[in-house]
Amino acid sequence: MRRGALRRRAGPGAMTVALALAGACGVLRAAGAGEEDIRLKDGPGRDLATGRCILCHSLEYIPSNAPAMNRAAWQKTIQKMKERFGAPLTDDEAKQILDYLDGSYSGKSS
Repeated sequence: MRRGALRRRAGPGAMTVALALAGACGVLRAAGAGEEDIRLKDGPGRDLATGRCILCHSLEYIPSNAPAMNRAAWQKTIQKMKERFGAPLTDDEAKQILDYLDGSYSGKSS
């Protein structure tokens, strides 16, 4: 195909759309890069926490915030995720995740 043939065949906006899609794919791939290497500590509730939390943010959020968190802080954070950001959690799931985070990632004394 000769140079500029795509532009003539598909219209002037085709190249813009193609570049935007290519850029978006790169951004999405970069956002998830290394995520498969992050594994939360073993314990009851880990799989649920992993499955729900990864929907909206990196799992790295959990251990990186742990030193400043206790049960009350995790509870407030989970509530914020549900109410403000619409995290898909039932009350029972939120309790299981809270118990897991408190038991595995609470670095701040109550």
